[in-house]
Amino acid sequence: MQKIEAVNDFVIKFANINGSGSASANELVARAILRMGVPVSPRNIFPSNIQGLPTWFEVRVTERGYLGRRGGVDMMVAMNPQTWDQDVREVETGGYLFYDNSRPLPRSRSRDDIHVIGMPLTELCNNAYSDPRQRQLFKNIIYVGALAHLLDIEAGEIEKLFAQQFKGKEKLLDANVQALAVGRDYAREHLKPIGLKVERRDKVGDHIFVDGNTAAALGCVYGGATVCAWYPITPSSSVAEAFIRFTQKLRVDPATGQQRCAVVQAEDELASIGMVVGAGWNGARAFTATSGPGISLMSEFIGLAFFAEIPAVLINVQRGGPSTGMPTRTQQSDILACAYASHGDTRHVLLFPEDPYECFELSAQALDLAERLQTPVFVMSDLDIGMNQRLCRPFAWDDSVEYDRGKVMTHDALDAGTDFGRYLDVDGDGITYRTYPGTHPTKGGYFTRGTTKNAYAGYSEAGPDYVDNMQRLRRKFETAKSLVPLPVLTAAKYPARFAVIFYGSTSPAMHEALDTLAEDGIYLNALRVRAFPFQNEIADFIAAHSKVFVFEQNMDGQLSTLLINEAGVEPHSLVTVVHYDGTPITARFITQEIANRVARLNVHPLKDRVA
Repeated sequence: MQKIEAVNDFVIKFANINGSGSASANELVARAILRMGVPVSPRNIFPSNIQGLPTWFEVRVTERGYLGRRGGVDMMVAMNPQTWDQDVREVETGGYLFYDNSRPLPRSRSRDDIHVIGMPLTELCNNAYSDPRQRQLFKNIIYVGALAHLLDIEAGEIEKLFAQQFKGKEKLLDANVQALAVGRDYAREHLKPIGLKVERRDKVGDHIFVDGNTAAALGCVYGGATVCAWYPITPSSSVAEAFIRFTQKLRVDPATGQQRCAVVQAEDELASIGMVVGAGWNGARAFTATSGPGISLMSEFIGLAFFAEIPAVLINVQRGGPSTGMPTRTQQSDILACAYASHGDTRHVLLFPEDPYECFELSAQALDLAERLQTPVFVMSDLDIGMNQRLCRPFAWDDSVEYDRGKVMTHDALDAGTDFGRYLDVDGDGITYRTYPGTHPTKGGYFTRGTTKNAYAGYSEAGPDYVDNMQRLRRKFETAKSLVPLPVLTAAKYPARFAVIFYGSTSPAMHEALDTLAEDGIYLNALRVRAFPFQNEIADFIAAHSKVFVFEQNMDGQLSTLLINEAGVEPHSLVTVVHYDGTPITARFITQEIANRVARLNVHPLKDRVA
């Protein structure tokens, strides 16, 4: 029978029951491999209940450094009878199925083209432990020990992780080390070798291992946020929780011991964005973290901030919708909702991070942009980036950089007789001057309203005043094009007539797919969009290719719609390719879709070059 054989290049997937403590054990496998110098990319796929439903944990291992999902499973650790048939189907031909054979399953429930590895985990636990909870928890550690032997994972690295986790709790440390040894010893004595191996390398370098929500929170700290108002919602809650942890260390006055920021858990999403808008009006740097349902509830205040021109940052960790949708599944499903949030002619700045590094970088930058443009700015993360740990570049910060507070009228300027109109465009860029409350005892005051007004903030329903104001807001949005991050071009090895556009968490799978396609003679230029509004370079890139594939993780092709609406792109030049089942997109999906569509365009892969 065929046997998959690979060193430092495979996918292992764990099928467990939520609430069983399996995620911590499965993460040990990923972290131990990482400590052996081999890049890994783990993803926890869990249900939106506390316990009892199926959960999966997938670990991509590749010394080539690809961090997206590949697609397919080389080894399935099947610990959940409820999902057995589904899990067995996922294993690649020649792959491996590891399971608890304390109660052997009929041969008909397996496959003849895969290698089945049975180990009596329940029996071993029942013999060693009397407490039901211990039996469950240590069952996980025992199979980790067995996998360490089968895959040549250095047990010493796992034991070091135990030592960190249970520092000062020697009884727990000893018990876990013992359970690990039970699994390792059984595998050594009873299980046959397999073709998947881990060998120590030095491929991780100085990269760090962190999730996007933690990174975004740290970016807000370094970006100068002093107010966070939020309401818990999956998958964004850990942004605010991490911000609290960081500020307790980094935002405490050393002399008084007092906190130098405000974190408020509001009664709902509407209240949280209201607090952020109020803080922004008062001169504070403020943000909230939420997901799609929260954006829906916040829309009225978002419209107020847009029209009254008040800075606000919203970190949107997207999930599947509509309505409650799939709270613990990932999608890029809020692009249009955020671009046009609220009623009327609104347009908002969106930033699209690809990994935790950019969650850090763009969250800090969003606070600058919000004040510079005096408007809401959205950081469009998603569950895949936000809740899964990923290797990325170390965060960098220049302490000499000063925050961009935008156009703020000073006391001295007002005293000197400078003409101040809150909505008066004196520079032609659509951005007006504002004052902080209390700037001057008699000058610089204005009434902040969500209704129409003239350039001096006076209430007005006159048509010309409204038109002038809206045209100025459009000029400001045009100015934003020069301030938001530029797209990133990845040029093909040879000139190409076809291209791809993508954004956000599609990035790691896309880079692997582009390499695979190039090996098959299909060359494409690639452009990663990092922000909205779209710069002219994006329209020029599309115009330079006969067809452009736009990859999105939503059903409706929302970025394609935005490109057509806002960048003047001809619809026939775009080929929208969507993936929206709630799991992160895979490199194999991208490769297959492009190969199939190129074939339908009657272009031979090896001839897909421009002389």
